[in-house]
This record gives sequence, C-alpha cells and structure tokens, in this order.
Amino acid sequence: MSPLDLGVVESKQLCERTYELVIHAPLVAERARAGQFVILKWDEEGERIPLTIADFDRDRGTVTVVFLVVGRSTREFSMLKRGDVIRDVVGPLGRPTELRSSGKVVCVGGGVGIAAAHPVARAFKEAGATVISIVGARSRNALFWEDKMRLASHDLIVCTDDGSYARKGFVTDALRETIERENVDEVFAVGPTVMMKAVAGVTRPKAIRTIVSLNPIMLDGTGMCGGCRVRVGKEIKFACVDGPDFDAHDVDFDYLMMRQRAYLAEEKIADERCRIHEQHT
Repeated sequence: MSPLDLGVVESKQLCERTYELVIHAPLVAERARAGQFVILKWDEEGERIPLTIADFDRDRGTVTVVFLVVGRSTREFSMLKRGDVIRDVVGPLGRPTELRSSGKVVCVGGGVGIAAAHPVARAFKEAGATVISIVGARSRNALFWEDKMRLASHDLIVCTDDGSYARKGFVTDALRETIERENVDEVFAVGPTVMMKAVAGVTRPKAIRTIVSLNPIMLDGTGMCGGCRVRVGKEIKFACVDGPDFDAHDVDFDYLMMRQRAYLAEEKIADERCRIHEQHT
C-alpha cells in the first residue's frame, strides 16, 4: 500500500453494537498522539464521522478506531471488511492530551469511551506517571479491551452496572473509593456525558485536576462551522480545535447534552430509511 491508500486492515465486532476498525493511514499514524481524533468519510455522499484515535502503530502505518452503531453511517462502517477502501481519513485533529510525567493519574473510561481512554492511559504510563484505570460497561456483554487497558495501566478496576462481571456498580463509585484511598494528582475521564458530569462531581470537593474528552456534534473538525461549540467557564470553545480535552470543573455539561440532542428526530428518520432500504435490497 502507498501512504495514500486508506484501506481497512482489520474489522471486527468487539461486543454488542461495538466495532473496531484498523485502517492503513500512515500519514496520520506518524503524527497521532493520545487524545486526538480523526474524521472518517466512507464515500463521496457519506457523512463525516469524528472518532477518537483508540490506538496507532507507526511501524505498520495504522490507526484504530472503535465506535458504537447508533445510526445509518455507523452501521455502514460496521459492514466494512478487510481490503475495503475508505474515501477520507482526516487527522490527526484536536489537541493532544497534556501528559503528567510523575504522580498518580486515574483514567476513567465508560462504555465505548474505554477505547478513547486507552491511548491516554498508555501515554501517561510511558511518560512516567503511575496509572490507575477504571473502566465500566452496562454488563459483561458490553465490555471490551480489558486486556489492552490492563497493559496500559499499573492497576485496573473493572465495573459493570448489573454486576454480571467483576465489580458491581458505576465507575464513579470506584473513583470515589480510589481518591479516598490514594493520593491522586489528576483524573482523566471519557465516556457518556452524564458519566463525565458525575466524575466532575466526585472530584470537585477534593479539587483534583480533572480533564474530560468531550464529544459534541461535529461537522468540519477545523473550527470553521462552530457546530461543536461547548461552554467552558464563561467562554464558548470549539471542541475540534480548542479540545477535545477540557477542565471538567468548568464544563457546562447540561448545555453539552442539550446540543447533543439537537438532531435526534432527523437521525431517527435517516436510520429508518436505511433500514427500509436494506430490507428491499
């Protein structure tokens, strides 16, 4: 493959509705750093999908993304096979995560956010920090990359909401106990917005530096459209160029959740049309 051949190297389902793509994109892999993202576009008419870089291999020239099937575009990506070509892989985009080279860091990943937490935990560990990772899912059937997170961390705590595997409870329960027991210098969290809001609530009383990776609706990814605007403190920021990492204690999570629901009706219509089309082909 040439550096411009954006082919699928590996494609697999990790767990329910969750898929992994390994993509040959050496120009992106060469520059990728923990915390950054790419925008994928399947074909000329396809939707632009922003996804966090979950892993990268500079020697192989590959980047890995993990996504949850929630609508038409992600369903199309889930059907890609080895050898398929993706029209556009734009990146790496966003500011890399600022890494602490000492002290104790807790990395929290919830749901598909486990994939986004992986390169950050690994980068903190490689930089010299002691890393405790906490990952959580609704059930064992929704959990993935436990082995990869264990390798990226000095200690790993696994939670399931229903108690079907490992510790029963939310990641915030495990985080609360960890910061009571350990002298934690920083917390990094990525996952559902409501989870990140809860993490901020846990760390705020102890004034622990807490960084979250935000996932607003995003279009161009270069700061031009303003679609990914978020409120941080008294300012409006664009997640694509000012983030995606922000101080959790300053983020207006309610505003973020409101904006994430802006196109739910349109998304349902597009998804239903796709299902009908699939049934007739």
